[in-house]
Amino acid sequence: MKKFLNLKTLFGAAAVSLGVFALSSFMSEDNENDTEMTGNTACEVYGKIKFVDYGEDYEVKKVDYGEDVKIKWVDYGEDSRGKWKEVDYGEDFKIKWVDYGEDFKVKIVDYGEGC
Repeated sequence: MKKFLNLKTLFGAAAVSLGVFALSSFMSEDNENDTEMTGNTACEVYGKIKFVDYGEDYEVKKVDYGEDVKIKWVDYGEDSRGKWKEVDYGEDFKIKWVDYGEDFKVKIVDYGEGC
């Protein structure tokens, strides 16, 4: 009976160790793409965009140069960086256009979108 308990304890400890290792590997991969680590929030703003006058997630300025991200307006396929689809509801982000005090700057392009 004592051998059985020791074997059970050994297998339990091995399973916990393996789980912790797998979880730490998973977490380290996610941190590599974390915007707080890279400092470029603009790259993570894409998808369905609603434009508002108040209640915005981000204040954004349109520029011709010195942009943080290049965006392309799309009708579909807005699931990658730099592609924005304008919507009235079901938005991923709410954006307010501003002339100063922006969170980030965008340049509108026909190709070469992204960071």
